[in-house]
Amino acid sequence: MTETVKTLRDSAAMRWIALLLLALAMFCSYIFMDILSPIKDLMQETRGWDSLAFGTMQGSEVFLNVFVFFLIFAGIILDKMGVRFTAVLSGAVMLAGGLIKYYAISESFIGVDEMGNHTGLYNWFTNNLNYIPLFDEIGVAPFYRGMPASAKLAACGFMIFGCGCEMAGITVSRGIVKWFKGRETALAMGSEMALARLGVATCMIFSPYFAKLGGTVNVSRSVAFGVVLLCIALIMFIVYFFMDKKLDSQTGEAEEADEPFKISDIGKILSSLGFWLVALLCVLYYSAIFPFQKYAVNMLQCNLTLNPAAEGTFWASESVTIVQYIIMLVVAACAFSSNFIKNNKGLKTFLMVMAGVALVVYCYMGYMRGTAETIFAVFPLLAVAITPILGNYVDHKGKAASMLLLGSILLVVCHLTFAFILPLFKGSAVGGAVVAYVTILVLGASFSLVPAALWPSVPKLVDDKIIGSAYALIFWIQNIGLWLFPLLIGKVLNGTNPEGTPADQLDYTWALVMLAALGVAALLIGLYLKVVDKKKHLGLEEPNIKD
Repeated sequence: MTETVKTLRDSAAMRWIALLLLALAMFCSYIFMDILSPIKDLMQETRGWDSLAFGTMQGSEVFLNVFVFFLIFAGIILDKMGVRFTAVLSGAVMLAGGLIKYYAISESFIGVDEMGNHTGLYNWFTNNLNYIPLFDEIGVAPFYRGMPASAKLAACGFMIFGCGCEMAGITVSRGIVKWFKGRETALAMGSEMALARLGVATCMIFSPYFAKLGGTVNVSRSVAFGVVLLCIALIMFIVYFFMDKKLDSQTGEAEEADEPFKISDIGKILSSLGFWLVALLCVLYYSAIFPFQKYAVNMLQCNLTLNPAAEGTFWASESVTIVQYIIMLVVAACAFSSNFIKNNKGLKTFLMVMAGVALVVYCYMGYMRGTAETIFAVFPLLAVAITPILGNYVDHKGKAASMLLLGSILLVVCHLTFAFILPLFKGSAVGGAVVAYVTILVLGASFSLVPAALWPSVPKLVDDKIIGSAYALIFWIQNIGLWLFPLLIGKVLNGTNPEGTPADQLDYTWALVMLAALGVAALLIGLYLKVVDKKKHLGLEEPNIKD
């Protein structure tokens, strides 16, 4: 009788430690991704970035991924070189881009001397990159004439960061499949996304905190905070490198693909109707979420009656930020861990009640502080609670396609609420805050439904050998939207608001209607995907774990 060889993958504890390393790295990258989002108003005041400059810079994150096809190359690197090499490479690339962006935002780059002269590099960026051959002709240039020099250099750094971040995204997805296939794949992916998206709340709370630390505004401190976290992300990937190497030594699996990668493999992926529907749904849905995050704080500033706390009170102190963040962690920890309590109903109930009470306290503190960023920071908290539940449901019950439909419906409802209902409460601080909190939480729930169902479905559509390339192609298609819509939102805001409108008085109605239209399109694609799944037996409604 042959004895079964135990590996790290066979140990639930080691599987989840590997997942934790990957999730923490993505947590850090999510913080840096939106590090300037909650301080859009400060960027306009201190660096002269209007909505178009801000949107162009934010959209630049995915420019190289889309137009230089870097994500396709990243998928090939992943399939050829394996998870651990690509993970460390992505961490290093993110850090390099982050450092450039930090320098662009810093006073050192601007460098005004006693005579009012800027640095030579600042002057170069002011006078150059105003015309990009070919890209200008087709209207997709990452810069434009009159764009602030700091925004141009920040865009260059953000492009490099974006290459590393999206490479990390497909690598983490492939890594989870490697460690969890045949087990709790959707639960693992849902848990990774839940933890990573706490980065959004962390960013919303701490970016303004560091920018205003000590009573003086310095936006470069926020970016410096993000760069430190990118260093931590790289460390997490390095630790994962050694865990993954140990796993392969136990299983005898080669880190590279069993067969050499061929360009024809991409053709196999693109010939799948199911792949195209999932990819289209992905780009439509994510284009209505991630670009919105970059403007959400400013949107709330424009649509809510905010009563900032009086100077000298606890609510206006720097310590309240730390207290609120600790309460946020209590919400996240209690809600997340309750998903894993199986045989102790009393403990599970206690944790859920604690999470609910802490959430109410958290929201109250956000209201008392009277700042839009602390209100929007609630966005990922419901997602943390329900994403593992949804992932576990997909693993054992299926219904992934149905979840995609529900998520799209909630997305449409939320954006239309922001567009037409929230402005009705302008003048009512309490009413506006309640509507904002409920809508943001529901949007977070929608953000759980779609990814928890979407990403675990990809291995059902393509062969194992080309999963990395399949994820890369989906991310590349998704990145087209992530490049386009921050820019479009900025253009819509500039086009629907008179020139010189203060940053806290912009009309967001048509920008939000545009995002709601994306949700409607995603809903229609989701309906068609469900029909195709039933006809072609793709298995999207079937559970991942077979009894």
